[in-house]
Amino acid sequence: MINQENLHKELSVGQLAERSGVAVTALHFYEAKGLIQSNRNQGNQRRYPRYMLRRVALISVAKRLGIPLEDVKNAFADVPLTTAPTHADWQRASRTWKKAL
Repeated sequence: MINQENLHKELSVGQLAERSGVAVTALHFYEAKGLIQSNRNQGNQRRYPRYMLRRVALISVAKRLGIPLEDVKNAFADVPLTTAPTHADWQRASRTWKKAL
C-alpha cells in the first residue's frame, strides 16, 4: 500500500540526484540558472518538490539532444517553477525543438 504522506514529501538534493541520475553539482547549477527551484528547510537545506523530477528529466533529455539550457529555460518560461510541466507544455517544447533539430 502506498503511504500517502510520502507522496507529498519533498526530496533532498541527494534524493533528487539519485532518482534523476543527475549529479548534485548539476542540480545546483540548474537551480542557479533558474531551471529548477528548491525550498529551504529550517536547517537551510535544499528540499525539492517531487514534481522537480519531471523538470530534471526534461533537462536531461534536452541535454542529450544538444539543446542549450537557455533554450530549455525559454521553452518553459511561461510555466511557473511552482508547478510541474503539463503534457501540453512538453508538446509545445518538443515541436519547437524538432524545428531546431
